[in-house]
Amino acid sequence: MRSWKDECGVFGIWGHPDSSRLTYLGLYAMQHRGQESAGIVSLENGKHIHHKGLGLVGDVFKDSDLKRLAGEVSIGHVRYSTTGQNLLTNAQPLTADLFNGPVAVAHNGNIVNNQILRNELKQAGSIFQGTNDTEIILHLLSKHRSNDLIEAVKDSVQRLEGAFSLVILSHNKLVAIRDPHGFRPLVLGQKLTDDGRKSWVVASETCAFDLIGADYIREIQPGEIFWVDEQGEHSQIFAQSAKTSHCVFEHIYFSRPDSLVFGLSVYESRKRLGAELAKETAVDADIVIPVPDSGVPAAMGYAQQSGIPFELGIIRNHYVGRTFIQPQQNIRDFGVKIKLNPQSAVLKGKKVIVIDDSLVRGTTSRNLVNMIRQAGAKEVHLRIASPPTVGPCYYGVDTPQKSQLIAANQSIEKIKEHVGSDTLAYLSIEGLFKAMQSGQNKYCAACFDGQYPTRLYDEKNI
Repeated sequence: MRSWKDECGVFGIWGHPDSSRLTYLGLYAMQHRGQESAGIVSLENGKHIHHKGLGLVGDVFKDSDLKRLAGEVSIGHVRYSTTGQNLLTNAQPLTADLFNGPVAVAHNGNIVNNQILRNELKQAGSIFQGTNDTEIILHLLSKHRSNDLIEAVKDSVQRLEGAFSLVILSHNKLVAIRDPHGFRPLVLGQKLTDDGRKSWVVASETCAFDLIGADYIREIQPGEIFWVDEQGEHSQIFAQSAKTSHCVFEHIYFSRPDSLVFGLSVYESRKRLGAELAKETAVDADIVIPVPDSGVPAAMGYAQQSGIPFELGIIRNHYVGRTFIQPQQNIRDFGVKIKLNPQSAVLKGKKVIVIDDSLVRGTTSRNLVNMIRQAGAKEVHLRIASPPTVGPCYYGVDTPQKSQLIAANQSIEKIKEHVGSDTLAYLSIEGLFKAMQSGQNKYCAACFDGQYPTRLYDEKNI
């Protein structure tokens, strides 16, 4: 259970009479990717209809909203801010009425040369309404000389550096595009209508397809632009990178375990992470317990590899709202206890291995170890199913600054003392990529190894 923010989720569908409702369900399936805002834009008779708001998908959309979002084409977005504040002006999809018609953009990722492009566009007369980097894409499209949307999109995105998985809706096209590094996932699927017509679906994760009954076809490839219009489906590779840089943290934490991401089952990846962790960090113990929910598959893999019984020693409250009102009195560890409650009946007198997906600041881990001891555990051995987090992410994850990352500033021994566990061990970089069944040339693990795939910009000096 880590303390950095999630990224975003995008969805799009072409050629289905229930497009807005299916988009709603697709966003609902990807709610884990963003809880700050949600939005849908539909297309009917060449015009856009849009609705968005702050909050969860189920709160933003009413049945009357979905009825108003008419048409057979829709795109949607769930957001957790990585660039820009949590304001309604930053809620996506972003929309604009350009020279050749309406355009809406939904974006997952982060543009590292955002401020350079923003300053350049402002000097050329552009007026920005929000503070997120997605708005840059609309401005670049508006200034492009071609009336061909595909040419405008291809040229515009080649000015972007960083991570972008985009879904774009015009007056007659649905476009999906992915950066040449392939940082963030984007998948393509199909769903048949009741009368047997084929509709196209794109989403950040395959779990969205599962909920709406769509078939997974393939990934949108890094550097690919895919679009569908009245003439059918089309695809081009607009740019290529020497190596892919899939975000390895999608498999460690971000994605739902029932999704297929970068061609691999997230659930199976997490079990392998746990198994490798057991091989590297064996310790004598009575039970293995996960920090729910993201630590569960890794703990299962650890238990199976080590032969130590798996138990649910911590129960998570899944119904904690973001606006939960805390009581006035000072209750120790309240912030953790309202979400996670150790079971004394399971833990008392036991030597316990606790499996978590990552350790960022160490505050939650410290409180949790203390609670497990209070529940009667004899020993607490903390195991982390990823390497030490030593650097921030610049590609769509709002990680803390390096000064706040405990592993970037403290030795493992010092971290162990800080969290209060009897032992502490992380998965190695080698174990990470062994579990991912790939070498480091396929994934971005910059938060662990400091090897950033793109140029970085110090915005203070821009």
